[in-house]
Amino acid sequence: MKTITAAEYRAMTAAPIPRRTLVDMRDKPAKPAKYRNHVVVVDGMKFDSKAEYRYWCSLVLRAKARAIFDLRRQVPFVIAPSATYGGAKHRAVVYIADMTYREGSPTGPMVVADVKGCITDVYALKRHLMFTVHGIEVLEIKRT
Repeated sequence: MKTITAAEYRAMTAAPIPRRTLVDMRDKPAKPAKYRNHVVVVDGMKFDSKAEYRYWCSLVLRAKARAIFDLRRQVPFVIAPSATYGGAKHRAVVYIADMTYREGSPTGPMVVADVKGCITDVYALKRHLMFTVHGIEVLEIKRT
């Protein structure tokens, strides 16, 4: 990976999100999103909010600088396996992390990050299960 200079880093982080990356909502009803987020699509990757896109960009820069390794998006973790009860099969409960990466070295500790503007009851339960089942504490990035 190429090492970037401080000037290149400032140029990349100072640039606003291009207008063309925002999903065109003219074809859809004018109803705002439940949590007031704006979906962003860049290079075929869909981000649920501008804050998630900005955080991804900062992680990409850290990966290029070789401060983090094994950067991935939308990583699923099974927190309760599928089960059959009451005569019906129920699917597994899965937590999908926004981003995961390894800090410091390719064998360093794994960090599971999630960008949040609002903590829902379902998310709080899944965060608790991530810790009790996998021993992983989710890093919450507050939306700004």
